Amino acid sequence: MTTTLQLGDIVADVVMKDIKNVHLSVYPPSGRVRISAPTRMNMSTVRVFAISKLDWIRAQQKKLRDQERETPREYVDRESHFLWGRRYLLSVVERDERPSVALKHGSIVLKVRPGAERDAKEATVGLWYRDVIRRALPELLARWTPVLGVNAEHFFIQQMKTKWGSCNPRAGRVRLNTELAKKPKECLEYVLVHELVHLLEPTHNARFIALMDQFMPDWEVVRDRLNRLPVRHADWRY
Repeated sequence: MTTTLQLGDIVADVVMKDIKNVHLSVYPPSGRVRISAPTRMNMSTVRVFAISKLDWIRAQQKKLRDQERETPREYVDRESHFLWGRRYLLSVVERDERPSVALKHGSIVLKVRPGAERDAKEATVGLWYRDVIRRALPELLARWTPVLGVNAEHFFIQQMKTKWGSCNPRAGRVRLNTELAKKPKECLEYVLVHELVHLLEPTHNARFIALMDQFMPDWEVVRDRLNRLPVRHADWRY
């Protein structure tokens, strides 16, 4: 069941679920607010919780409004695309063979079947970005898992609309956003370490921050750089 909660100038969607704790999210691009609350919790308690988070909600909404967004990509010749923070021009080659993407002579070469639609081209490039991250992970994991003393059981690389990464500490499951392949490689490293540290401390409390400071002293610098970079254009649906 979804209920609308009015908090002054902020409207929040409240969804009651069979969960243990309250979860608060602010979604791009407009800063829509969603609260997931345990079914046993009454609306007055949810309201008190939301009011206590108003400053945080407004800060997140401002960050989303101010963040630069990429222009929509059409996947045509000489269009700009990015890999590890560097700009490349796209070269589209139509051939009656399996679609593929390769980096050649300073260009990203996209091979597609004749007459391929934009969505098919986007899907092919998206799979390539996913594979780029997958190939980068073994070296980063070999560097960081001995330092942190943790091991994630499962890694998933996928398009994510609201997060650079996520971690399920109980399941040992880490998810990474394919968009990280477009950013400087240090950004992928930061997000990976951030999520692995959640295996030691599930929340963003003082202990989590202390652990990040211990293992990656410049993490805040990298995080701020990542959050200043343009994010993917998308038709956001909730």
